[in-house]
Amino acid sequence: MEKQYVPFVPQDSLIPILVVAAILIIIYIIYIGVIQKKNNVKEAFASIDVQLKKRYDLIPNILFIANKFMSHEKELLTGITQLRAQAAKLPPDITNAQEKIDLDNKISGMMGQLMVSVENYPQLKSDQTMIQAMQTYNEQEEHIAAARRFYNSAVKELNNAVEIFPSSLVAMLLNIKQAPFFEASEQERQRIDASQYFS
Repeated sequence: MEKQYVPFVPQDSLIPILVVAAILIIIYIIYIGVIQKKNNVKEAFASIDVQLKKRYDLIPNILFIANKFMSHEKELLTGITQLRAQAAKLPPDITNAQEKIDLDNKISGMMGQLMVSVENYPQLKSDQTMIQAMQTYNEQEEHIAAARRFYNSAVKELNNAVEIFPSSLVAMLLNIKQAPFFEASEQERQRIDASQYFS
């Protein structure tokens, strides 16, 4: 039986090959991690978008009921309607995340004012349809808050990957940038002084 010739590879030449292979494997693992984090942010943003859409669908009902009673709040009702229309026109993707966040903060602030203003109208406050609409709206706000927390957690992971070496190099090569956090507006952070709505 004839012996096969196996070429001799010196041990010294195996080391650089193994080092290069290890580096490539590490880069690939980092690449996978960065892509997964980017996709997690997209998924989380899409879930916020779904919750915001549900809120936008509730707002006209609340405004319709409020409009019957709140003759002195026309400016507030019109402002909410305009912001809702603007927000509803935005495409549901992360490319306009900051614009959607800004609009959402404005809508939240104005809806907060509306809810406090309702206290000035006893008939509206005791209207069963309005009570039910406000309860549904408050439940929806809780869903939005939960979706925001999930989104912000995903954003933190992505932003860390974009900022921290060595994943920052991979993110730079892939042109993956930091995503904005969904933070409460300045208006939401301030305590509402209900007395200003009562004459």
